[in-house]
Amino acid sequence: MNTNTDILKSIKTLLNNLPQDWLKLTTHRLDIYNESKAKTEFLDELKKRLSSGLVNSDELEKLPTAYDYIRLGHQLSSLLEWVLAEINGVDDEQVIAFASKTMPILAILRHNALNNKATYIYYDGEESPLLDESRLKNIYGYQYQLTQVKDSDEIPQHNDGRIIYVTQQPFSEKLTKNPYIDQTVNIHPALGSIIIIHQSDSTQLVSAVQHVRRRETIAMSPANCYQILQELVGNKVPVTTLNHEAKNTVTKCIQDNTGSSSMPLVASSGLSIQYAILMGLVENARTAHPDKPIKIILPPNCYGGTNDQSRRVADLIPQAEIVDLLVDGGADLVNSLETVLASVAKVDGVPIVLAEIPTNPRVEVPDMTALSETLSLQRQTPNGGDAVQPVFMVDQTFCPNVQLLHSDSELNTVKTISFASGSKFPSGGRCIAGYCAANQVARDLMPLIAAHLKLSDNQADAKQLNTLAETMPSMPERIVKAYQNTREFVRQIQAILPKAKIFYVTDEMAQRGFKPSVFSLDLPVEAETKEERQERQKALNKKLIEFMIKKHPKDCKNCVSYGQLKGSYWTIPATSTQGTTKEEDKDYVVRVSISPETDVALLTASFKVFCQEHDLI
Repeated sequence: MNTNTDILKSIKTLLNNLPQDWLKLTTHRLDIYNESKAKTEFLDELKKRLSSGLVNSDELEKLPTAYDYIRLGHQLSSLLEWVLAEINGVDDEQVIAFASKTMPILAILRHNALNNKATYIYYDGEESPLLDESRLKNIYGYQYQLTQVKDSDEIPQHNDGRIIYVTQQPFSEKLTKNPYIDQTVNIHPALGSIIIIHQSDSTQLVSAVQHVRRRETIAMSPANCYQILQELVGNKVPVTTLNHEAKNTVTKCIQDNTGSSSMPLVASSGLSIQYAILMGLVENARTAHPDKPIKIILPPNCYGGTNDQSRRVADLIPQAEIVDLLVDGGADLVNSLETVLASVAKVDGVPIVLAEIPTNPRVEVPDMTALSETLSLQRQTPNGGDAVQPVFMVDQTFCPNVQLLHSDSELNTVKTISFASGSKFPSGGRCIAGYCAANQVARDLMPLIAAHLKLSDNQADAKQLNTLAETMPSMPERIVKAYQNTREFVRQIQAILPKAKIFYVTDEMAQRGFKPSVFSLDLPVEAETKEERQERQKALNKKLIEFMIKKHPKDCKNCVSYGQLKGSYWTIPATSTQGTTKEEDKDYVVRVSISPETDVALLTASFKVFCQEHDLI
């Protein structure tokens, strides 16, 4: 295929044979995913099939997974990026599609700020492509020169920095290339944007832009990529519109489940909403306490996206610093928090506490009364003044129906912002929108969070809100059914293999409403040294996952999913959700999630066979 016409003809055939999973799945198979070759391995195999004419649905389903989770990218975003790279004569890696219209620009500004490079932004639209420039300069520290032009030919050379050209041209047309332009951001009126990085020696910049897409926003959605691909081949696809009452339904569900009386915010993903929360709290800290250090307190072994994003914020904000909060492996969240908050008071810092309840992957719930007392305690600074009280960011994705924000909650006197990933129980794995809400004493923080969500253009789209409106009303019932299945499976494992170490909530905590459907497991091994035991445990845990998936490919998936409608999902956190976590903080336990529709007897029988085959019983 040497011409754009040939490519578009092949794409038209492909779209007619598209595997439905490419449009519907939020998480893809880890067993055919090579993270170090994300996107490239998929595209290499896809091009071979297109060249040979093997573009039927069965062949396409066999392709390696492009990205394991659609927030990062997916088959259709990779396909779209390749087509646009061919049209514009650049390498596949140099085209990156975003759901957000502003984040590709912010990604370049972040990279340039950290590398002390000047940024010159030229745009040919009627309005600035950036939203809320005051915050971008004063809170994020981004410095740039913004200039409106009629077309790219007006852009002059700058020897002291990088040039971004922002335009809105048809994606089917090759972008005119002024040789002085370093990056072009092409904005689709309704569906997101793409960035083309023109420098061929741009490996570091490509990685930096991808990392922003990975942690602070999302890739262009499968539905939107599909629509643009259809437009490129001359087909018309109707744009998804927001169903009547969908937003009101989602709002009411979030309020009912969290106990909040405030208006929630819904973002394009869990990390998108988390980014808006964190930046909103950073702004609040800088405004209220401009001369004080900001201490972002979080567990070093929490979800890798949370961990990495928080450290990236600290890298960007000079006053901010990460403080580790030990919550697992024998450490108690409340005791650790007391120690950390006391140390923050000694330096008269502003504490922002981020924790998961239950914790991940050990699935522990702290003493909520003790947690509230620790967060509420008025500490003193060395000069005798009152220390700044903490704001509590709580990720309750594992138990999104516990009313931590209710006026009767133990946390009712603590400024608390709750957030959750909608790809889990809220949508049953059908979309990746995330949301947050505040309790009564934290209501004043929501406008700040909303401002950062807006400037990032990370709000949930119509399709995501429609999906949540369909799925969230049934969420409480699904949570209970999945918990019952999980509790039963845990009991069966304990009966078969009493020496196994299982990490799961206690019956007492479950009676209080904490009913997660995920647990972690360490199989028993014998060894002379701690190091040898850990290595054997890693190997045995991995064998268990491989055994279950091979024996029951339709009932057991090698995936990081949680809250899905049916089946079970098996993974090792250290090699999936903790991908960017420091090695010494990683967990090599087996993490299992169970859905409302799971054949527990089937899983139990196979688990017993595995134990017998490996002489564990």
